Amino acid sequence: MTDSEQLAPAVQLGSRERGEPGVVQVEARVVATRREGAYQYMTFAAPGVPELARPGQFVALTVGGETSGLLLRRSFSIHAASPASEEGEEDILDLVIAPHAPGTEWLTTREVGDVVDLVGPLGRPFPLPRENVPCVLVGGGYGSVALFTLAMALRDRGCHVELVLGAATKDALFGTYKAERYADAVTITTDDGSEGTKGWVSDVLPGVIERCGAAVVYACGPMAMLESVGTLATQAGAVSQLAVEEAMACGVGVCMTCVLPVVGNDGVTRMVRSCVEGPVFRGDRLRWDAISGGRAVVPEDAYGAPVPAVPSTPVAGAVETDRAAQEAPSGTDLPEESQDGPPSATVPDPHGAGAPAATPAGEEAARRGGSPDDSGGDGSGRDGSATGGATGRSGAGRSDTTKGGH
Repeated sequence: MTDSEQLAPAVQLGSRERGEPGVVQVEARVVATRREGAYQYMTFAAPGVPELARPGQFVALTVGGETSGLLLRRSFSIHAASPASEEGEEDILDLVIAPHAPGTEWLTTREVGDVVDLVGPLGRPFPLPRENVPCVLVGGGYGSVALFTLAMALRDRGCHVELVLGAATKDALFGTYKAERYADAVTITTDDGSEGTKGWVSDVLPGVIERCGAAVVYACGPMAMLESVGTLATQAGAVSQLAVEEAMACGVGVCMTCVLPVVGNDGVTRMVRSCVEGPVFRGDRLRWDAISGGRAVVPEDAYGAPVPAVPSTPVAGAVETDRAAQEAPSGTDLPEESQDGPPSATVPDPHGAGAPAATPAGEEAARRGGSPDDSGGDGSGRDGSATGGATGRSGAGRSDTTKGGH
């Protein structure tokens, strides 16, 4: 590589709390890419990122090129991170991407030598146990992407590790061919029985937890699967750490599209950002009663929840009073034969009190037949955008802004 082809140095974007690693923005160059089942396995040279990365974190990439209308980044779990060990080597980052929408389709067609803008590592990583306790790692679809570095870290601590990998079909599984190198035991399920046990991961998980005496259950995958894993872990007396699958349009906590209701240490429910305070949460802290179909609502008892404008208990006679008011003739109604509007138009003084006073603007508006501040628009000022996608136990059907590794 010539000097002119060298990648730009990493830009430090900030540091995290409590001494955790920071975040950098780099120009990541594609050094290898290949098809693996339903996914594209892509390897990038990403200066400064691998040495900061921890299991469970993710990166956000720009898509579509410089002239594209795809403004939002796409987020993907880090599958592997290899810092350069010798001078002349490059920092290597492995990502696994499912091409299912314009942004990810564009990204998976990048060729060796192409460069994309990358920010990371983002999010809070999986917490590791202080003692060498048995652990079960559950991956749904290519949610298993985030679990292999975690398995390595746990085994380095002396923990017994078992992997449970599930998907709708054999092609939708990821990493089964190498799972045994990372775990002491591996269990595979598919909805259609094309590989492993026919059924869901929730069908086999209780037996796996009981067999190995797991103290911690880690999981990454569709939200429906995560809810089941969290419930089963709690029933077995184990702690669950779940990497949630939410639409992350920006990845840095600005857009607020990935908020979820989570119970804090003080017992108060707050709406928190999955990309910043997460994506890893304890399963028993997530308010599953307010999460449905991959969407979350604000619980009524959450901190800062809107106060209902209508009394929760009916008021005697209110219905009859409303009906009477609706049926009563309006004092400003014009006779049916009248073709003209009110005789004059005035503009109320926004700073005054009492009856509005006539103003020159009002007189001019009366002559024009309109309001002096009529702008002709709807006043919304918003430029709408929608993100989302269906989630299921198989991990299929995510939106393009859903975190790619989950």
